[in-house]
Amino acid sequence: MTRPDHASAPETAPDAAPDNAPDDRMFRRTAAVDTQKGLGAIARITRMCFRYPRRAGIAFAATVAAVVMQLAIPVILGDAVDRTQAMAGADPDVGALVVIALTLLGASVLRGLFTLAQNYAAESVGHALAQDLRNAIYDKVQRLPFSFHDRTHSGDLITVGMLDLEGVRMYFSTALVRTLLLTLLIGIGAWLLLSTDVVLGLLALSFVPFAAWRSSVMQLTLRRTWLILQEKLGVLSQKMEENLAGIRVVRAFAAQDHEMAKFDRSSKDALELSHRRIDVRVRNTSAMTFAFFAAMGLVLLFGGRQVASGEITVGTLATFLTFMTILQMPVRQLGLMVNAYARASTCGARLFQLLDMPVEIDDAPGAQDLKITDGTLRLDNVGFAYHGAGEQRAISGISFEATRGETIGIIGPPGAGKTTLMHLIPRFYDATEGAITIDGQDIRDVTLSSVRQAVAIVQQDSFLFTTTIENNIAYAAPFSEDRRIRGSADSAQLHDYVLGLPHQYRTVVGERGVSLSGGQRQRLSIARTLMMEPAVLIFDDSTAAIDAGTETRIRAALKDYARDRVTLIVAHRLASLMHADRILFLENGRIVERGTHEELLALGGRYKALYDLQMHPEADVLDQTEDAR
Repeated sequence: MTRPDHASAPETAPDAAPDNAPDDRMFRRTAAVDTQKGLGAIARITRMCFRYPRRAGIAFAATVAAVVMQLAIPVILGDAVDRTQAMAGADPDVGALVVIALTLLGASVLRGLFTLAQNYAAESVGHALAQDLRNAIYDKVQRLPFSFHDRTHSGDLITVGMLDLEGVRMYFSTALVRTLLLTLLIGIGAWLLLSTDVVLGLLALSFVPFAAWRSSVMQLTLRRTWLILQEKLGVLSQKMEENLAGIRVVRAFAAQDHEMAKFDRSSKDALELSHRRIDVRVRNTSAMTFAFFAAMGLVLLFGGRQVASGEITVGTLATFLTFMTILQMPVRQLGLMVNAYARASTCGARLFQLLDMPVEIDDAPGAQDLKITDGTLRLDNVGFAYHGAGEQRAISGISFEATRGETIGIIGPPGAGKTTLMHLIPRFYDATEGAITIDGQDIRDVTLSSVRQAVAIVQQDSFLFTTTIENNIAYAAPFSEDRRIRGSADSAQLHDYVLGLPHQYRTVVGERGVSLSGGQRQRLSIARTLMMEPAVLIFDDSTAAIDAGTETRIRAALKDYARDRVTLIVAHRLASLMHADRILFLENGRIVERGTHEELLALGGRYKALYDLQMHPEADVLDQTEDAR
């Protein structure tokens, strides 16, 4: 039986998160990166590249060898021209010509082989680095707390893990190796030419500064506009994703033309910027090509006069021209090299900002696993405030105790802090005041993994993976027996429905479970949580989409299951928790009423008013009508 990999499911924002919380989209692609961070990122990436010394060494050695062979070709060609000219009017020395031709062929083949080894080794370093960083990013995202995900857009994380990672991956081959290649090729080649003839050498190299300048300007301009284009394409993707997700709403309201008009406007913006990028590329490429041929024309003019006067040989002139031809493409790559450093500095700074981010919720030094004995949950004067909310607390002064076998109901108006409170118990967030203990052990002093094993929460938003029903249920215990999986599904009142499917438990649910109804997704989520057999089981409004009859059957099926653990039920529907041993009524983050169902009714407070509203809504309407009269 195939089980799903342990990937983290998307997490819902808490119901009491402040509306004015700051937008910490720190990984936005257009965000500026200061020089110090950029240089630090480049230095750090460089050190990381040398974690693979054998591959890096091969890449550098092959680069040096390829440069030597590259520079040998003009020299061999020039010598061949002089020897051929010397044979004019005499019997040709075929053997010498064959040797020259084979030498030239051998140098070209060796250059190709060394270049192949250089590219292979350099790409190998880049991909090895990318693999390590990709795993580090994924591991970091798994460990970062809910508070981070509340402030960070998932699209920004995907950008860091894909586009920024790609910029770092290409750094070794497009920046470091290319720097060595161009330094040796231009430096040694220029020395050879200038040592042969200073004036002719300067003419041959005259196009280099201009081409290097225009290439750098072009690449940096293209990079800046590429970042803007990525933002525009991101808007296009967002509109398409939103449209596909809400396609039924679009069709229901006959809004196809409106949606098409929105998409067309965004598409035209991206197209206009693409045209600008093409214009920048064509203009600068044309300018560099003109400068090259102008320099070549000057070399031919001046060098031809020197050949005619006998100052240099035809072979020497051929060497200069061949070197210029060889040098043309590497000089244009100077801009790519500058761009590679710029891209690595910005991409690396964002990537390392994520990797270096402190994990706010983690194991304390020397933390031991939580040991469950009596299974008693206790909250002592617990308070919590969200990041960026200032002095405003989502909950405050929450205290209660629940022992094994007890069921605690929690109810209150929207925004009262019910979900926030439930998220503190499994340490999705850490309480900013007070303490939460299980069997006398503060959950902040034990290992996080043992807390998550002891506390399971069934959330209202039931995320499902695109895999089989069987794998979704067994997610918490991938190697469970089929009997246990079916037992959990039966307790969640899902078993009979699954048996009616064509492939039963092997049926694949659609993306995010779209092939199931809301109630079916919630029941599957309940079955998945029951597989954990936790000491504390939390239902966070997890039966809201389930009809009353099915909910009653689920509650009856879980009656024996609840005897061995603490059960907390958050609900807006009183029928979901009237059977609880105690009910807590939350308002503005505080417990304002507590007691059994009967005690709270007798109290005649908020709970009683809510009960009357839900159980006798027609009476409330009549009362309002009488008051209006």
